Amino acid sequence: MLAKLLIANRGEIAIRVARTAHRMGIPTIAVYSDADRSALHTRFCNEAVYIGAAPSTESYLVIDRILEAMESTGANAVHPGYGFLSENADFAESVEAEGWIFVGPTADTIRSMGSKASAKNLMEQAGVPTTPGYQGRDQSLETFREKCEQIGYPVLLKASAGGGGKGMRVVNSELELEDALNSAKRESQSAFGDDTILIEKYVRPARHVEVQIFGDGNGDVVHLYDRDCSIQRRHQKIIEEAPAFGLNSSLRNQLLEAGVNAGKAVNYRGAGTVEFLYDVNNDAVYFMEMNTRLQVEHPVTEMVTGVDLVEWQLRLASGEGIPLSQESIRCEGHSIEARVYAEDPYNDFVPSTGVLESLQLSPSVRNDCGVEAGQEISPYYDPMITKMVVHKPSRIEAIYGFRDALSETRIGGVETNLQFLSRVASGLAYFRGEVSTSYIDDHRSELLLYSAPSDVAIASAILHCNGFSFSVVADPWEYLQGFRLNDSAKVSTWLQNGKDSLLATVSLTERIHKVSLFSQSDATSRRRGETPECIREFEFSGTLEDSGGFSIEINGEKHKSSILKHKDGVKVFVKGENWNFSFPEMLESGGASEGIEGSLNSPMAGVVTSHIADIGQVQVGDPILTIEAMKMEHKIFAPSDGELLGFRFAVGQQVKEGEMLVDFE
Repeated sequence: MLAKLLIANRGEIAIRVARTAHRMGIPTIAVYSDADRSALHTRFCNEAVYIGAAPSTESYLVIDRILEAMESTGANAVHPGYGFLSENADFAESVEAEGWIFVGPTADTIRSMGSKASAKNLMEQAGVPTTPGYQGRDQSLETFREKCEQIGYPVLLKASAGGGGKGMRVVNSELELEDALNSAKRESQSAFGDDTILIEKYVRPARHVEVQIFGDGNGDVVHLYDRDCSIQRRHQKIIEEAPAFGLNSSLRNQLLEAGVNAGKAVNYRGAGTVEFLYDVNNDAVYFMEMNTRLQVEHPVTEMVTGVDLVEWQLRLASGEGIPLSQESIRCEGHSIEARVYAEDPYNDFVPSTGVLESLQLSPSVRNDCGVEAGQEISPYYDPMITKMVVHKPSRIEAIYGFRDALSETRIGGVETNLQFLSRVASGLAYFRGEVSTSYIDDHRSELLLYSAPSDVAIASAILHCNGFSFSVVADPWEYLQGFRLNDSAKVSTWLQNGKDSLLATVSLTERIHKVSLFSQSDATSRRRGETPECIREFEFSGTLEDSGGFSIEINGEKHKSSILKHKDGVKVFVKGENWNFSFPEMLESGGASEGIEGSLNSPMAGVVTSHIADIGQVQVGDPILTIEAMKMEHKIFAPSDGELLGFRFAVGQQVKEGEMLVDFE
């Protein structure tokens, strides 16, 4: 029996496990680091135990700290969630050596599947199809050059010990190999404590499909159908669907059979996922890896099967068998999950840290969320804010529900991928199911296209900045801003959107606002007595909504907008798009903020992991250094031809977002 369950994780998955455990009457214990002292998961569980400093290598990844927490609280079982120690065989072994229950596979299974290299060898012996590659012990550059040449470029380097896109690099030619291999090794060592890398043939176009399995550890394994996880950035999934769409019945049966056979080959116990690469051109599937844990995307399987996978895990750990036979497991409807991240898609998806000032989630879908408004998104852990999950009778209906849920979600204080996800969901190719693991790269121009603020967004920002009274009060004694004795009321407002600075001159006649927009340079020229050129004009009327947003009417069409506080300004949401605005003082130079000449600034908080360039002349696009944040490595490139004069931070030093990294002319 599970008398008391310790959840050796944090955030969303800790809350997810605790929710089911509480429903089953099982007390739960949370663990937390310095960075998570006030985190939501610590209050959601019945107890919480401190386990160390903010870096995961000093807290969530320290086996002894977890074991001490179990002993001190009287816990007799541990659920590892996903990430951290969830696929650490030594951890599972240590737990069971103490006579406690590990909610997951055996240590032997984790060990055999934890190494992608040994897993591929085992699957080949079991007759499961695998991708061409190399998973040998010789990790020298010379051997990698030889093997890559034999396999044929392009190839994919993968961390043997982990997942989540960490330690992965696509290599298109031998010229890229050495740098990519070194980078993959550093990232793998940091994330998993193991820098072993394997090679796979990079198949393109390909889809990422997977099978959810569940085994009793005594030879019986069932599947809970399949998923498609092809929409990825940095080799990490961001949109997942169940079931996988567009598979013919023959291929689906082959896929499900291969998944079950893989589980039986290792006498699998509990919930696991077998991942495959689907070669679209040849209509074939190849084994990639087995994840010996609960997947991040497990909710889509729960939605289409009606099964609570965490409940199944806990029942199996309590001594029960698999709750349903294969014949009793049904797949109904279609489910889509999107991972909403604190990151900036328009800056190479770098994590966005800071205080989560506002969080308004869509009420129409399932949200597995592990944070709350006022909480800090730190540089130490994965920046996921919530998993948005929709379930409808068909894929088309699910996509429409997915789009609606994204447009209903409002987040302020950090940058997010909400707008990016909305663009994916609105794409014709996505709607048709024409997806692959390279979907984002193939559609980068439309997904990451800069979108100038719409008239609705500008009107909303103007009303917010000047106080809504400007649009509804006719009596000058009630509201004096913009008052003219012999003319319509007028106000002028600087609007800063990224690097673009606009001067908006607004006049009010019979509750109709007439807006004239001037660029920074033209507005500055007006101060010198020159006549500026108006770049845009429009008229609008506005109504304040009970929600605090606006109803804006332009050219007879009504639009709704929402506004949230965001850093030093606001974030305006209109349908699936959003824009940031700040409001510089009128007397500031042009209303624009300029970068500091002669330096490169860090796009995020993190740790400098390497100096790539040598002091001296560099060319535009040359890699200068790398920064690691949230276990992902990011390169900083030269913005132009010039001379690198020196590095301001040594390898291993922490940097803050916006800090100057190098001296550069």
